Amino acid sequence: MNKEEAINKAKTTFNSAADYFDAPALSFWNRFGQRTIELADLQPGMQVLDVCCGTGASAIPAAIEAGATGSVLGVDLADGLLELARQKSQQQGLTNIEFQCADFSNLDLPSASFDAIVCVFGIFFLPDMEAAVAELWRMLRPGGTLAITSWGARVFEPANQTFWNAIAALRPDLYKQFTPWYRIGEPASLQALIASCGANNIRVFAETDSHHLASPEDWWTMVMGGGTRGTIDKLDSADQEQVKSICLEFLS
Repeated sequence: MNKEEAINKAKTTFNSAADYFDAPALSFWNRFGQRTIELADLQPGMQVLDVCCGTGASAIPAAIEAGATGSVLGVDLADGLLELARQKSQQQGLTNIEFQCADFSNLDLPSASFDAIVCVFGIFFLPDMEAAVAELWRMLRPGGTLAITSWGARVFEPANQTFWNAIAALRPDLYKQFTPWYRIGEPASLQALIASCGANNIRVFAETDSHHLASPEDWWTMVMGGGTRGTIDKLDSADQEQVKSICLEFLS
């Protein structure tokens, strides 16, 4: 998949997923967005760029930390997610944050524009991750902070593999066809990626957590509100129901 194809696939997938993206079952967006901002240790007055910002899970906490003298620019490919982000930031009365629908690797912003740059669950969507990180590094001021968060190798198991086994049984051609998040699932891989741009003083935090499901239906909400939506949307309605049934039976 070339860069244009990858961008279009991510944009289509997450515009489709916007109807479930902020459901309570997907509270992990906010949890890990907030955690990334905590580790980034943002200070009042900072100029912050948040790429692949989704509905603002890290951009909004960043705006709160940056305060009235700072600013946050949130960038994402999916305008459906950005509309939700704008609504949420307005509801919180934030005036130091704006959102832009764009490919972050082609923003054409001056070098050394930001004190901190954040990318939560997004760097793997670019086919050339090293070039993407290099572009983020270019836009970062000397002494600034680059914070990148990625999924671990066994994210959402065992429900995740149950989903993919169901896909393999019904549509083997779609089995893990769109799963870029698997490209960087180990701490050492993330460290090497960040080091590729010339960064030093790199700290990697490998954190293990669990995600509570109030009911088996929560898993299906997660499927519909995340990257797996791109696979679901390629199934006909009968196959969608069959995959859902298999997943819910496994979790019941």
